[in-house]
Amino acid sequence: MKALLDLILPYRCGGCDALGEQWCAECAAELGRGPVRVRPRADPGVPCWALGPYRGAGRRAVLAAKERGRRDLAAPLGLAMAGALARLRAPGRPLLLVPAPTRTSAARRRGGDPVARSAAVAAGWLIDCRTAPLLWMGRGVRDSVGLTPQERTHNLRGKIMTVAAPEEWAMIDAKAQVVLVDDVLTTGATVCESIRVLGRIGIVPRAVLVTCAA
Repeated sequence: MKALLDLILPYRCGGCDALGEQWCAECAAELGRGPVRVRPRADPGVPCWALGPYRGAGRRAVLAAKERGRRDLAAPLGLAMAGALARLRAPGRPLLLVPAPTRTSAARRRGGDPVARSAAVAAGWLIDCRTAPLLWMGRGVRDSVGLTPQERTHNLRGKIMTVAAPEEWAMIDAKAQVVLVDDVLTTGATVCESIRVLGRIGIVPRAVLVTCAA
């Protein structure tokens, strides 16, 4: 049956569009070279890291996951994220991954949140690591494509909020190394506002990790 399905709807690599598999070895190697330190225009006050630049396999995979319904790419993207986190994390400390928030309408259109899915896969590969969806995005946030850095900041101000469940905050280990994760880092507006909001409930991320940095 699988062979028949491959003939009708053959797999194409999410990173290079090659036929035969969902994620080829070349694209896995390209995304596995990181993490690399990046410095967005808006400084969130913590180190920012990316698996790679916003081009090549990383860019195509992010777009396929977000715009073409490639939910299967959460597995290779999450594995690449896990590899980067293993290099970055402090030894002997639990790790908490907080996915950056996304617009509700976008998540509904995409059948879920690709960032949260990849983060969950990454946590599954790492010892003493879990995810916590502590942030959500309120109404009135515009698509950031085409906005200037100042417009992006204004667009998000007061629109990112924490979940209304204090018991979630209480479950966080005080020794945990908190990492904010996202798919693309451009101006840094989203991560800056996310870190500011988390700080209001006493959660201080130690780093930001994204799939791609523009």
